[in-house]
Amino acid sequence: DDALDLPKMPKKIAIVGAGFIAVEFAGIFNSFGSDVKLFFRGDKILRGFDEEVRDFLTEQIEEKGIKVTPKTVPVEVIEGEDGKKGVVTSAGGDVEWFDEVMYATGRAPNVEDLGLENAGVETVGNGVIKVDDYSRTNVDTIFAVGDVTDRINLTPVALMEGMAVAKTLFNDTPTKPDHEFVASAVFSQPPVGTVGYTEDEALEKFGKLKIFTSSFRPLKNTISGSTERSFMKIIVDSASDRVVGVHMVGEDSAEIMQGIAIAVKMGATKADFDATVGIHPTAAEEFVTMRDVTREAVKELTPAA
Repeated sequence: DDALDLPKMPKKIAIVGAGFIAVEFAGIFNSFGSDVKLFFRGDKILRGFDEEVRDFLTEQIEEKGIKVTPKTVPVEVIEGEDGKKGVVTSAGGDVEWFDEVMYATGRAPNVEDLGLENAGVETVGNGVIKVDDYSRTNVDTIFAVGDVTDRINLTPVALMEGMAVAKTLFNDTPTKPDHEFVASAVFSQPPVGTVGYTEDEALEKFGKLKIFTSSFRPLKNTISGSTERSFMKIIVDSASDRVVGVHMVGEDSAEIMQGIAIAVKMGATKADFDATVGIHPTAAEEFVTMRDVTREAVKELTPAA
């Protein structure tokens, strides 16, 4: 929250982390003219997202001037003159000086003062409340929803889980929250929109896939001179022709993906996408005009022992 209430704009800022918040704030500060450097211990940004999305977004933010430094994290932050912060990283070398250092390395459930242990509620890891398929804890009369259960940590998902609990408790309709095909977005620059399985997840679940991809420079960018590109990807289960994953990096991807999510949730096939007439000229029409298979993927079978 402090990042939204700084007394002055930092000319140079280090951001530690590679998730939603780190990537989004990197774009915000970069757009204001700050020199931004991302530090994180993994090999890529946005763990859990489709690999091609992660790679494409990295290319785009680096094109904007954001420095991406994987497998490197600060091990010490030194206070310097005029409020400067000196960063010593795990990679060694000289101290690098910044106006601000922002940590966006994730959150832990704020449950310490709830007295869960007194009620006998079971937690795991760093305080995550363990629940069953109906969001019920090991204590029959206590339910938990939202980020504290560490399922899908998004506000609309918490609302959906709460509604399911309400139906279970007050409408005599036992209801499980449905976590399949939940759309989400990262408001990076350019933003990311996604629904369904990543390619790796889909390959593990379905075994054989058809992958459709497209990378292009949107029409208005060709006119304005912007070099920013968009990327779109459709993942199809070969056996059923069902679209099981859709991913996009590019302007308006969140808005576009909310509409796509309805079709994916309803079980739309690639043939359904192909039969849909596009709106021209839009970026979204690319999702219904990708006819050629980019590649097919088949799960490698593990030899029997």
